Amino acid sequence: MTSRSAFPTPPAALESAKRVLSWFDGIPYTLLAIPLRLAVALIFWNSAMTKLPNWDTTIALFADEYQVPLLPPEAAAYMATAIELIMPVLLVIGLLTRPAALVLLGMTLVIEVFVYPAAWPTHLQWAAMLLVLLARGPGKISVDWFFRRRLLGTACK
Repeated sequence: MTSRSAFPTPPAALESAKRVLSWFDGIPYTLLAIPLRLAVALIFWNSAMTKLPNWDTTIALFADEYQVPLLPPEAAAYMATAIELIMPVLLVIGLLTRPAALVLLGMTLVIEVFVYPAAWPTHLQWAAMLLVLLARGPGKISVDWFFRRRLLGTACK
């Protein structure tokens, strides 16, 4: 036979839940921003790495499958690859994080609207991560934080 005291009483369970929630609330944003920056950077960096080995195939992909409006396939390929090479590096080191996130958010929107509209669940995830970085910045472990603190005299969260 089990006694009732083996199970937490409702007030004790509520206190435990409060402690757990308080612990989660105490996680610094900086610790959350690092994996966000790395995850988004990896997505776009890997895309660039698939384009570089065979440029003729990349141009054909932009001409036949991607078909971005208003841009010739060669220009679109160069622009996309440059964005996918430069912006991830900026995100990883936390330099110009908000502008980089904005550029990648724009690229995600173009991909969603004109290239792969059926992939909206994936693009929504990318956009969510990018929006957090856009709104909250890179966190304290970043070049942005160093410059902001040194040049503007303001601290980041």
